Amino acid sequence: MNYENHYNLAKNQIILVMAGLMVGLLVAAFDYSIIVTAMPKVIQSLNGMEYYAWPFSSYMLTSTISLILFGKLSDIYGRKQVLIPGIIIFVITSVICGFATNMFELIVARAIQGIGGGILLSLPFVVVGEMFNPRERAKYMGILGSVFGLADVIGPILGGVITDTLGWRWVFLVNVPVGITAVTLICYSLPNFKSRDVKKVIDFSGIITFTLALTALFLAITFLGNVNPHPIVEIAILIIFSLLMFILFILAEKKAVEPILPLYLFLNSIFRISSLESFLASALMFSGIIYVPLFAQGVLGMSATNSGLLMIPMMLSLTLSSIITGQIISMTGKYKKLVLAEFIITGIGVMLLATMNPNTSCYMLIIYSTILGIGSGMAYNLFNIAVQNAFPLREIGIVTASMRFFRNMGTIVFVPVFGYIMNFTLANSSTVTLGKTQSLALSIQNIFLVAIVLAFAGLIIAFFLKEIPLDDDVPSKS
Repeated sequence: MNYENHYNLAKNQIILVMAGLMVGLLVAAFDYSIIVTAMPKVIQSLNGMEYYAWPFSSYMLTSTISLILFGKLSDIYGRKQVLIPGIIIFVITSVICGFATNMFELIVARAIQGIGGGILLSLPFVVVGEMFNPRERAKYMGILGSVFGLADVIGPILGGVITDTLGWRWVFLVNVPVGITAVTLICYSLPNFKSRDVKKVIDFSGIITFTLALTALFLAITFLGNVNPHPIVEIAILIIFSLLMFILFILAEKKAVEPILPLYLFLNSIFRISSLESFLASALMFSGIIYVPLFAQGVLGMSATNSGLLMIPMMLSLTLSSIITGQIISMTGKYKKLVLAEFIITGIGVMLLATMNPNTSCYMLIIYSTILGIGSGMAYNLFNIAVQNAFPLREIGIVTASMRFFRNMGTIVFVPVFGYIMNFTLANSSTVTLGKTQSLALSIQNIFLVAIVLAFAGLIIAFFLKEIPLDDDVPSKS
């Protein structure tokens, strides 16, 4: 396969490309963490408490859909031609969010912003996969993955400072100068990697059925978390409609000239197992990110600020673990033992977190969550590396986007599941006998007990992951 651009980039050009990719990725990664601390003020300003979750939900839905769609479109039109519009969309909609006058405007703007966010969350990893040979890409993947840890550490603190000093609107407007910097660096330094033999045919049937299937599933899962205002019949109809659309999507992909998600990818065992492992790893990570702060505040009585500070060691361990894992793979050329280690360490973390009770000290909580952070950080790029090494460059865009897609799906599916477990436990525990604090502690324990099962399943599945050693050759063009 011939590519329009060679890979022998000068060192200074590599530095500029990596800087541009990291800045662009940082914008999207910050969006997940920086808005959390601003949302109470947003709701207070725009008067929409009943729609509290929708700015998150609308963004998550469209970003997840766009991961697959634009991963494939970048195969057709080139990474640069998709990445730059993605940043521009993100910046423009950030301005619209910053000037929103009501919740409806904010929700719609966030939905459009999610399109740019999905592009920014996947294409930098695709570009790195094309720029470097298999061993080198592991090192740079680790560096890219560390951006998420950095954003998770700084985001909530920065969001609080900006909201308290400048106002919540600047949480969105701060994206503008950062986005302009990313566009400038990428325009100047990044070649437009693109395959010549991919046909410029857009799979409209696949796009429509995929979007409808995922939207209906997302709404059903969201409504299922709170069945009181949403009748079970309504949820059942959404699930049935989603299944129907998925069936039509599969039929459309079988006939498509250039399918957005080629079904033959699933014939590859590395792709199948890596997809499932990405799904589980994301669920495990978010069990800690969401419920450790809740335990700190609701059970241990810590302030919101102190619970945020308590999370810093976990997030730092995520960052360092991602970088170190990439370095180890770069040196050894192997990844399977690291996948096994990832689920063992993550499993130990959630097992320790499942023992928490009102007598647990904040220091023990820091240790437990940091162990979970080490394991979760290892998973950031392990499966990107595995699937990129298993496919030729023609498929690198879609297989990389697919790994991010399945990570997002793990979040979409299990965050409502964890919420349901907590609400069910609280509703069925006697607050008179146990007390409110102990009931909350019990509900969070149950969440981490489920996480233990997920970690064990991930470990068992990891034994079936086939390992193709990474070599030092330039990326295959066949």
